[in-house]
Amino acid sequence: MAQVKSHKIVLPGEQVSDLFENNQNEESNNSEVICLGPGLLQTGDQIQAINSGVLRHIPKTNKYWVQGNKRKYTPATGEPVIGVITAKHAEGYRVDIGSAHQATLPLLAFEGATKRNKPNLSIGALIYAKVSIANKDMDPEIECYNSDTGKSEGFGELKNGFTIRASLGFCHRLLTSDTPILSIIGQYLPFEVAIGLNGHIWVNAGEESHKKTVMIGNAIENAEHLNHNECQAMVKELMNRA
Repeated sequence: MAQVKSHKIVLPGEQVSDLFENNQNEESNNSEVICLGPGLLQTGDQIQAINSGVLRHIPKTNKYWVQGNKRKYTPATGEPVIGVITAKHAEGYRVDIGSAHQATLPLLAFEGATKRNKPNLSIGALIYAKVSIANKDMDPEIECYNSDTGKSEGFGELKNGFTIRASLGFCHRLLTSDTPILSIIGQYLPFEVAIGLNGHIWVNAGEESHKKTVMIGNAIENAEHLNHNECQAMVKELMNRA
């Protein structure tokens, strides 16, 4: 998991360009190219916050974003999301990803998809995808593969399992080293997990392990405000009850 650094708390309209420049001087080994994530907007030479929250930074990729604890999702390019197929048309699918507008999923946005060999997803199917286009003037577009490699890399239809809702901030933390709950559960049980930055988490402990799947989902849901020792104690207690 990527190392994430936390900086100051920012408010909408606050200029953060100076902070970026100071941080670049301290970490001279970083690329000069800065990747802006959700909550930040560049206007000319200035970068400002458009959401309130904690300014976060991944040194390896030089990505910055504002992490708040909101529940309404705003799509951002490159983010993984979990969605539900709501409609099908000639060119693809409409997918509910919890944002203001439903996303478009092209029929060819899958690993190995061609005009003759296309996936056939049912209405109501659950999918794990990546946001490929996020523009305020058009509906978001998603894809179920990595367009750089042509491989699915875990994206696609999610079968069986159990889905829970969580805050957007918690989902971000689950994809970093900040929150140990997933590794702690993995010490006791094998399971699959897909984390959508739109506030949805899918877990699966196997087709015949519905009780364990629900237990894992509850453990993740309860871990949002717990530290490492508290997570360890909670999971151990749940395993003793199983």
